[in-house]
Amino acid sequence: MAVPPSLRIRGLVKRFGSHVAVDGVELELVPGEFFCLLGPSGCGKSTLLRMIAGFEAPSEGIVEVGGADITALPPHRRPVNMMFQAYALFPHMSVAANIAYGLKGMPKARAVERVAELLRLVRLEGFGDRRPDTLSGGQRQRVALARAIAREPGLLLLDEPLGALDRGLREETQGELRTLQRRLGTSFVVVTHDPEEAMMLADRIGVMERGRLVQVGPPAALYRRPASRYVAGLLGDVNLIPGRLGPAGAVGTRAVVTAHGTVTAQADGVLAEGAQVVVAVRPESLVLGERGLAAVVEDATFLGDRIRRVLRLPDGTALRASGPPGGGPERGAAIRAGFAPADAVILPA
Repeated sequence: MAVPPSLRIRGLVKRFGSHVAVDGVELELVPGEFFCLLGPSGCGKSTLLRMIAGFEAPSEGIVEVGGADITALPPHRRPVNMMFQAYALFPHMSVAANIAYGLKGMPKARAVERVAELLRLVRLEGFGDRRPDTLSGGQRQRVALARAIAREPGLLLLDEPLGALDRGLREETQGELRTLQRRLGTSFVVVTHDPEEAMMLADRIGVMERGRLVQVGPPAALYRRPASRYVAGLLGDVNLIPGRLGPAGAVGTRAVVTAHGTVTAQADGVLAEGAQVVVAVRPESLVLGERGLAAVVEDATFLGDRIRRVLRLPDGTALRASGPPGGGPERGAAIRAGFAPADAVILPA
């Protein structure tokens, strides 16, 4: 018998008056998947999370967890738990008591055992008697996580769980969160506006724009083959070279006639010859040498593990190139910038 998805969303819509915050979202998660909802503020990702948790009622659509329709269930009856950005720890209660709060109704002896198990799981043995205000931000985050998983929910929802941490601690805690999720085997859905965080954590990323889920896939696939200019820009620095779509080339590629010459790139979808398009290519995919578009190196910045160069095309268009430290063209050098067709994708303008 097939295992049902840990989460299935069908045609989910949320309206606030005339404003459509979530617009027809469809999504399935396999058991044990780490999924990130990525997008800027106001795109609908937190509203979607709150509908899964039961804190917002959908205007339309169905939410299923483990094959069961939970759309009409109140939050406390769903096999789901949610961890908020602010952690919502009780300042007057000990760490152990905060975690035990998620175990109300469990026999006391078993609850004590379970709290000890959870403290070990989040590497906070010996912290049970401490108060939250004596802990670091990362430690408080782990207490909140322990409380959220106390009853072993089938699905854990996390709204910007690392947003309150400074950069160094956030990077350290990202690895811990991923390791913990693998150990638990529980499906996680994390909301974040940080593309690096999403790519670090997720098995798959869902990119949201104006309430719609516009592209879903593994991080590498979304980074290398974005479906739109919006997705390309959201997931990192990208060069966009405008042009007009030319004839088909090798399998899966098309020529693009630009103001600086004809280039070839990957072509997804159906676009008519002559259509206005852009060629999207990441800075690390630009190869500086004797082939490609004629340019001048306008600036070169040493960043430790790489050198970032700004190139200027004859019409004033700027391109960014990123390469390993060491030799290479300096500021003012005339060069050519090319790329392999497999490292660039053609997108509608």
